Amino acid sequence: MIEEFLFWGGLVVFLVSLGLYAGRTKDFKSVVMFWQPTANFNEVEFKVNRAGLSMMIVAVAMRLIAFFMG
Repeated sequence: MIEEFLFWGGLVVFLVSLGLYAGRTKDFKSVVMFWQPTANFNEVEFKVNRAGLSMMIVAVAMRLIAFFMG
């Protein structure tokens, strides 16, 4: 249950960071083409973005550990 909270919560936090960036810059192309490193996040957007990604990575790691150990 905690891994689901971390994953979905992380996804929401990640999307919030993209929303903050798009609201500030009006650069929606960089948000849609996220695989290209064209977005220039400010410090707060970057920290929010990395927090969301970290939450999702931890959730996936927990799921893998539970799968292989349990």
